Amino acid sequence: MNKIPVFSILTLLFFSFSHAQSYKKPLVSAIKEVDLKKDMYELAADQFWGREAGTLDELKVSMWLADKAKEAGMKPAGDNGTFFQFFDMYRHQVTPQSNFKIGNNSLKLWKDFLVSEPVNSSIDSEIIYARNTEPEGLSQFNIKGKVLAVNASDKNIDQEMTLFVRRYPGFVRAKNYTKAVELGAKAVIFITDDISEKSWVEVLPQMTRGTYGVEGLREKVTDNIPVLWIKRENAAWVKNNPKISLNLITETYKYPSVNIIGKIDGTDPVLKNEYVLLSGHQDHDGIRHPVKKDTIYNGADDNASTCVAMLAMARAYKKQPGKRSILFVFHGAEERGLLGSRWHAAHPVVPKDKIVAVLNGDMIGRNDNNEAALLGGNAPHKNSEELVRMTEEANNESTKFKYLKDWDSPNHAEYFYFRSDHLPYAKAGIPAIFFTSVLHDQYHTPQDESENINYKKLYKMTEWMYRTSWKVANEAECPKVISNFTLER
Repeated sequence: MNKIPVFSILTLLFFSFSHAQSYKKPLVSAIKEVDLKKDMYELAADQFWGREAGTLDELKVSMWLADKAKEAGMKPAGDNGTFFQFFDMYRHQVTPQSNFKIGNNSLKLWKDFLVSEPVNSSIDSEIIYARNTEPEGLSQFNIKGKVLAVNASDKNIDQEMTLFVRRYPGFVRAKNYTKAVELGAKAVIFITDDISEKSWVEVLPQMTRGTYGVEGLREKVTDNIPVLWIKRENAAWVKNNPKISLNLITETYKYPSVNIIGKIDGTDPVLKNEYVLLSGHQDHDGIRHPVKKDTIYNGADDNASTCVAMLAMARAYKKQPGKRSILFVFHGAEERGLLGSRWHAAHPVVPKDKIVAVLNGDMIGRNDNNEAALLGGNAPHKNSEELVRMTEEANNESTKFKYLKDWDSPNHAEYFYFRSDHLPYAKAGIPAIFFTSVLHDQYHTPQDESENINYKKLYKMTEWMYRTSWKVANEAECPKVISNFTLER
């Protein structure tokens, strides 16, 4: 047996000690399932009427959240010493003064035809009816300067997605639009198939509401060509190359929305100037068409679940702060297009380079107790090796979720990585991940209510997020962004 010098042993011991965890364990005992449940039944109650962005109901729930944030131990971190970061959201909508005529038929907006998105457009042209032609076959038609009419088709559209009927027209548009623009079409008219016939009542509220944007990041309403829908029973309108006259007029309305932002200071004299950002969204879908005789879209899982989790984590950090500070951002207007997170990522309340990581949660209170998804945990969505390592270590320590890795695939039908508030931060070059227990059949329905939450699952997801944030808040080295990281979608 070879002898090992005493000096080498001491060196090895010193090296091991210096790299060992040199901070307290997370105070998981401060997180209580009873607190999660109590807050959930208040936040997702009918009293807030579904918390739709840009309404008084969103502002009312913001007041509730600010009071709860203060109770939980947060200091205000919004504008002017408050918990509020207000921003303007803009709604672009097709006006009733718009008109559409095919041949001798004058069509009524929202009754005889739908407009997929608001665009300003004035067209007098000829219709080319391509019947059942798929995008790859459209080149055979001379549609430059004309209006393309085509039968909707579900070919090459993955039907394994939540709310498929509601989302179907968007996928039909996506697969045809680029080719129509490439060939010089002035507009596209889709004739409904079986699925889009069923979609009509589902998409009508969405299309009449229009699209949304934020100041400085507003979507333009004049660049795209119009995309219209008519019913299959009226397909004869577009036959024999009739002339059309289309005049679409849009208007823009400004509404207030708000992010609720609080913080708990860190204890390290240097590291407390860096921030771990915990993220969720406070808004949901408000009052909409009835499902099972209920019209209030309470959004318990989506996303009161993460809001109450953030309050629970704040109570833990108040009792035992970390070395780095924690920034809690309850985003507004996520359902209108990630508007609150887009605004805060562009106008952060702390220096952007001091935000070391974003831990976002969205829908963390349903489904199997032992399964969850970590989006941003795998290439090509992973933007930080260290952040993912910390997250996986946190899971291995206690919660031990089995990962639903297919949800993080760029080929997953839901494209879920791109649909929550971590995204603007990832685009801004900040390490970011997304915790979720994924979708369910009550998603975006009035049945997403407090009594349907799996509170044991919500507790476990809260613990996982908290344990991860604790590592980020206390480890000597903060996560780094993978060099040359890009998002392709």
